[in-house]
Amino acid sequence: MPKGRHEEKRPADAIGLALLVGKISTGEGEDERDEKLSSAAAEMGRKGGQKRAENMTPERPAVIAKKAAKTRPGR
Repeated sequence: MPKGRHEEKRPADAIGLALLVGKISTGEGEDERDEKLSSAAAEMGRKGGQKRAENMTPERPAVIAKKAAKTRPGR
């Protein structure tokens, strides 16, 4: 069986993958992903965001917000 991005086993064909997803969603199968990996990534993301906020000047959030408002569709 091929391995995915995080070395988890998954079916090679689309039908097998669809069956696996269906079984996981109905509770018949198990999701083999490791929760430690996703929680570690989330923790690193929080640390990075806090560090970015600490290093930002008071004017910088306003500049970012104005740029985001300009790029929104329909405005």
